[in-house]
Amino acid sequence: MKVRFTPSARQQFLDGLAYIRRDKPSAARNFRKRTQRVLRRLEDYPLSGRTIPEFPALPHREVIINPYRFFYRMEKKTVWIVAVLHSAQEVDSGEDSV
Repeated sequence: MKVRFTPSARQQFLDGLAYIRRDKPSAARNFRKRTQRVLRRLEDYPLSGRTIPEFPALPHREVIINPYRFFYRMEKKTVWIVAVLHSAQEVDSGEDSV
């Protein structure tokens, strides 16, 4: 499987990196490396993420790369990262969320 970001999730990820980088550039680099490693694991083990506790009935899953939650869904041979939220953020239960 391939791991891909939706445009909005990519922007959320980049915004998170920029926020971390403002305080500590080395932490941003480490976070990016950890993210690449964890998301690469989804290529071989797409079910390794957990179901989203707030939405157990949805087919989406998540991986936590502290302090961010990466929400994803699987379509054919692609794992789509659909949202990236800081763990302090509440997950919106509206139609446009995850």
